[in-house]
Amino acid sequence: MARVLITGCSTGFGRATAIELTKRGHEVVATARRPETIDDLDVTAKLTLDVDDATSVATAVDAAGPLDVLVNNAGFGVHAPVEYLPIDDLRAMFDTNFFGALRMIQAVLPGMRERGGGVIVNVSSVAGRVGGPFGGGYGASKWALEGLSESLHYEVGHFGIRVAVIEPGVFDTGFQTNNRAVDEDRPPYDELQRQWDGAVARLGDGSDPPGPEPVAAAIADAIEDPQTSLRVAVGADAELVTATRAAMSDADFEVAMRQALQIHW
Repeated sequence: MARVLITGCSTGFGRATAIELTKRGHEVVATARRPETIDDLDVTAKLTLDVDDATSVATAVDAAGPLDVLVNNAGFGVHAPVEYLPIDDLRAMFDTNFFGALRMIQAVLPGMRERGGGVIVNVSSVAGRVGGPFGGGYGASKWALEGLSESLHYEVGHFGIRVAVIEPGVFDTGFQTNNRAVDEDRPPYDELQRQWDGAVARLGDGSDPPGPEPVAAAIADAIEDPQTSLRVAVGADAELVTATRAAMSDADFEVAMRQALQIHW
């Protein structure tokens, strides 16, 4: 049994992971910026936590007590053509998606190192491995998290601490309601936006995307299985895209994706 702190438990992957880990017998410390959103969770402890705020991070980690596992899940998205990407919004997104995770890692790592073990799970995205139209800002925040995670993996394995990066594809979560789309349909990119909407649909099998439970199970498995690889793609779309990307050159991958997704921009 492990004591696990999860960020961003209001909805989606964070909430589902809190439920899954509790079912598996772990002690879950669920956190959210707005504590009323997790009042109904049946977990070991519930704490207020804003990963954008260093004082909030320190207070929550102190209140949580010794931790075996950190799950960095809190995040949101801003999607826009790079030409129109609002820099202030991008800074805010990086503060949560990247610096928020870093704040949490720096807060829990000394204790894990002193105790000689632990697991840090960073929730990334398939967008952290493969860029797509309108996802430059969000993808950049996840590519940054991926790079940080890989370096961390090499640094802390010596101390018995494992790092796992979870890379979900498209799932039905509350994340969509936290997304902000800016000027995607504004000329001259409106035609690309129409094509890209169709491409995203083609990556699925025609059915509605699944709920967050498969990602929660993947996170729980990564925590429990010491043989888990550094990166774990979750979802048929994420597995297909990351495997194809790894097998091809940049040019060949672009040709394959354009053909498969019918992008003619």
